[in-house]
Order: sequence, then structure tokens, then C-alpha cells
Amino acid sequence: MTNSNSLSRRSLLRLATMAGAATLGQRNALAQAPDYKALVCIFFSGGNDGHNMVIPQTASQYNLYKAIRGALSIPDNNAKLLPIQAKNGTPYAINDGLSFIHALWGQQKLAVVANVGNLVQPTTRAQYLSSAVNLPTNLFSHPDQYVQMQTATGGTSSGTGWAGRTVDSLNGLNGAATFPAAISMSGQQIFCAGNIVQSASLVPGYDMVPSGMNLWPASAATARQTALQQILTMDSGLSIVQAANKVRQDGLDLSAMLKGLNAGSPFVTSFPGTSIGQQLKQVAQIIKLRATTGMRRQVFFCSVGGFDTHGAQAWQQWDLFKQISDAMNAFYLSTQELGVANDVTTFTESEFGRSLQPSGSGSDHGWGSHFLVLGGAVKGGDLYGQFPDLSLGGPDDSGTRGTLLPSTGLDQFGATLSKWFGVPDASLNGIFPNLKNFSTRDLGFLS
Repeated sequence: MTNSNSLSRRSLLRLATMAGAATLGQRNALAQAPDYKALVCIFFSGGNDGHNMVIPQTASQYNLYKAIRGALSIPDNNAKLLPIQAKNGTPYAINDGLSFIHALWGQQKLAVVANVGNLVQPTTRAQYLSSAVNLPTNLFSHPDQYVQMQTATGGTSSGTGWAGRTVDSLNGLNGAATFPAAISMSGQQIFCAGNIVQSASLVPGYDMVPSGMNLWPASAATARQTALQQILTMDSGLSIVQAANKVRQDGLDLSAMLKGLNAGSPFVTSFPGTSIGQQLKQVAQIIKLRATTGMRRQVFFCSVGGFDTHGAQAWQQWDLFKQISDAMNAFYLSTQELGVANDVTTFTESEFGRSLQPSGSGSDHGWGSHFLVLGGAVKGGDLYGQFPDLSLGGPDDSGTRGTLLPSTGLDQFGATLSKWFGVPDASLNGIFPNLKNFSTRDLGFLS
């Protein structure tokens, strides 16, 4: 990583040129932060049951948890619950599927943000039941909440994601670099789309270079490649064809850039061969190339499916946590290896939580859930936000089954990450349109 005190004269001139075209906030950012930072989202697709990810350990709340969850509760023994403690002394535990990152809690690199969810404004149980406040549209719907958790709009239409808009606000820091600033490892995702920054997608380990191009003589291969480019760039007048061609062209360009860059020696860190392990390995490889690509700010999206656990939840969720925690630990070790552990923050999201009261061997769609944050800049070993009361029909229940009313809004969670990323406070309302409704704008889990 380039230190601000060792910039070449050419770099300073380039920064000065970019600053002349930027807003005042961007000029200040350029002058103060010629560094590298990355945000890495791991999306738990399907609606993660936070009740069995972070478990209260005070006697009253744990007994209530066991009584309501029944057979779905996690037994209170060292083989199934991994103890953690907030800095105020309150005991909790995490699912033992997260064993690979458990030690990072003690190293103060891992934190929990409790009961986060999609909100337009702070909402109490009474307000929700009486429809006295504005609410996100189509709560408890997978497709709607999947999109809204990526856009932070609460339901209004948006062609951009909150991470894309975050990179937009700092796009000047990337200067003339042509490498993508927002990349999904899980197909096209609105999370990465900005008004300025266009998102790109990669399938880790898959070479986008088309086959059938190695013809003889060389002129035949060139002719075929030229024909493909003409097809991709031809204006057909059909928007769906144009969009498909652009995605294909972006994939080809990105694949060529990655293939042509010198990745240097391989990682000492070993990544698991799981889908999420390979997604995070690809992210680490791109971060490793930051000096070559000239990137200063990047966001990444990874995802893991299978969290829609209406049945057989205990084993399925544990197995998913095992895969994710193994990959998260490897990724954190790789950032240490690259010397950027303090410059990369990894966090989890899901479209919603699930009901505390089980439905057979699983659980139903909920609302608030717990998120994890990992990285060298995380003020870890602590729980942020307000851990919910688990009483059915209690103050934190939106109904009678333990579908949590979020006590922390997505806008607050995202704004905390974006502020650390370098976005000035004055610009946060433009990225998170509902943030103005919350008194707390920074949850304090990043330094």
C-alpha cells in the first residue's frame, strides 16, 4: 500500500488534476486519504436465523430461548455453544458452526451487530401494529427484501445499490484506473451498481475467454475474434440484447485484465474449496493486484444460499456456518498476509431473520437478525446495538412468534461502513435516504 508521505511527484500531480474535477468533499478526501480500502459483503441468501447464530447466555433469556425454540434450541454444552462476552460483561454464545472465527472474537477483530433490519424509521411494536409509521414495502417477502437490503431504499424503486453509491461518492480516488471498482462474485447484483460506477461480475475460477478462437492460421483466429467483437458492439436497437451484450463484453474485458496481470507468488494462506471459499479467494487475488490496477476503493459482493430453512434447519444452518466461517478466517489471514488487514472490512447481511418460534424442524420468515463484522479496523470482541427481548408478543416482537422488530436500521449499519470507507458525513444521506430519520448515524464498531 502506498503511504501518503511517499507519493511521487507524478502521483501528486495526478491527484491534483482529479481534485480539480471533484466536489469539495471529494477534494478533501483526495488530499487526506490516498490509501486503499475495501468492503466485502457476504450475503446469507434465504433469510438467516439469527436466533441460532447468536444465543443469549443470561439465565433468564437463555431459559426463555429454550422454552420457545424447543427442539430447535441449541443445547447448553461446550460442544454446541461457543462462549463470547460483550465488553460490558454480558455473556452470549455463537453457533459452533462458526468455530473457525471464534478465536477472532478474543483477538477483538470480530463483532456482532444485533437485531439489524430494513427500516424506514425507528419503529416500536405499538407503532407497527397500529400502522402509525412508514414501513418498508412487502416485508417478509424474499425477492423484495433481498433487493431492499442491497439498495437501502425501503421499497422505492432504485437502479443502484448502497455499495455502488458509496463507491460513486469516492470515485475520484480511483483516478484514471479502468479496473472495476464494484465486483460481484455471485452474478449481477444491484448492491454493486452505482450511478457512476458500473458493476462487474465474475465466476471464480471460470475463464470468460471464449473457446474456439485458437485457429490456424492466425489470421483466421483474428477474423473470428473481430466478428465476435462486432456482434457485441453492434447497436441492435433492442435493449435486452444490448444489455446482454454489455454483460458479456464486461466479462471478457475483466477476464482479460485479470489474466494479463502479474499475480506474483501464490498465497501462503490456503482457501477452502467451497463456493464461498473460492469467492473470497478471488476477492483476495484482486486486492493483491491493487498496486497494478491503481485502485484505491473497491467493494465486493459474495453470497451463500440455503438459508431459507423451513425444515431440517439445525444441520443445514450449522453446515453453512462451517463453510462460511472457514472461508472468512482464510480471507482474514490473507489480508494479514497482504498487509491490508486494517484496510479490508468483511460483513454479513441477509434479507431478513426468522421466527423464534419454530415451525416443525425449521422456522418461518422474520425481520430483524444479527450481522457479523470482521477486520483489522473492527472494534471487535463486543456486541453493538440492542440485543432483543425474546418474549413472544413482547416489546421486540412484531407479532406473536418472535419475528423481531429491528432495533438498528440497515441505513445505520451501512452508513457506519461507508463512513469508515471514507464517505464524508454530509454525503451519507444521499447514499442512505432513510438515515436522516435516525439519531445515531455511526454505530461505532469501526475505528
